[in-house]
Amino acid sequence: MPLLAVGVDAGSLATRCVIAALEGGRLRYLGHGEDRSNGWVKDRVADQAGIAESIRRAVQRAEAVSGAMVDAAAIGVGGVGVDGGSVRGLYEFGRPRQIDTGDITYAVERATNVQLEDDRILLHALPQDFTVDGRAGFRNPRGASCSRLEANVHIVTAPLQEHACLVSAMHEAHLAVEDTVFEPLAAAYASVTERERASGVALIDLGAYSTEVVVYEGEAMAGSTSFPIGGDHFTRDVAWCLKVPYDDAVRLKEEFGCAILGLTADSSLIELPAPDGRPEREASRRQLNEILEARAEELFEYIRQYFRNLGLDRSLLEGVVLTGGGATLYGMCDMAERVLNCPARIGLPVGIADWPDEVNGAAWTTAAGLAMYSARLKQWREPRGRAPSLMSLVFSR
Repeated sequence: MPLLAVGVDAGSLATRCVIAALEGGRLRYLGHGEDRSNGWVKDRVADQAGIAESIRRAVQRAEAVSGAMVDAAAIGVGGVGVDGGSVRGLYEFGRPRQIDTGDITYAVERATNVQLEDDRILLHALPQDFTVDGRAGFRNPRGASCSRLEANVHIVTAPLQEHACLVSAMHEAHLAVEDTVFEPLAAAYASVTERERASGVALIDLGAYSTEVVVYEGEAMAGSTSFPIGGDHFTRDVAWCLKVPYDDAVRLKEEFGCAILGLTADSSLIELPAPDGRPEREASRRQLNEILEARAEELFEYIRQYFRNLGLDRSLLEGVVLTGGGATLYGMCDMAERVLNCPARIGLPVGIADWPDEVNGAAWTTAAGLAMYSARLKQWREPRGRAPSLMSLVFSR
């Protein structure tokens, strides 16, 4: 019986589940399920029971397709409350000797032993590199001789209450939580190659109410953050400026919208929905696209400034990868290239055999990545059922 690798992406608009089978180190698609999310107000937890019910329905639909029964999964964590930063840990030996794995682990633990605010939880601790007796840039210093070891670690933190509610919702849905994973990190796991990480790449996950970013350089995570702008803001801009109901704004955006002028027939007219008793109205497609372009440019300007703050605005040789439902807006890659001045592409799931065309889109990349992360945890599980250590995951390539 193959091991099951399951990912649950509990978004604020849709909850998605992917079930895969781990067979001899290879992942094979078994099934997927989706349900409209309940229990969220924008990207904040408002009703834990509603979230649990959405997770339960999405998993049941995936089980019906796959014929498998799920009892545990990796789940994604996102939203504007998630943020990242870099910390250092110093370990002085007293006299020179060779570095072993225990020394590396201890240096990383010292780095992550930071005082978080009472309402924060440590989500990830990701080693970037190590400094050995003042010599920087060691990715894996095992075997080197020194008397002073420094670990440079990127940490990702999340709101404690939101995290606890999400875990409890999984338990209410009768699922054990294998791990909680920052959503763009999971999306990157499914759509970004090791070569791209080494050369420098950023993944931008465009959600409904927020946009989350992870940045890689030299294979290590160099930055992570979130912005309070998502697809909902684009829709509300259209609804407000064109004076149409929200649902009609969604339709106009999806059918006729473009994030940058000049890629569509901007001079053509589109029919606007009119309330009963009002005459029909029209607007130029250019007017719609000007609204969307302004918001898209604002979002990528924020991201560009973040790259500058990291000192990486000219270092992302592989450019940016766009995932999430917001990435499906036509012209988003073009706008990203114009503002960020680097290549941009849509991040689609790769690495799962028999992946069906119906879910081969940017909206499913995070769920696929979570299933792949679940498989990674199972592959590196240590004897006697213990969870894999931090360093076994970090140096598993």
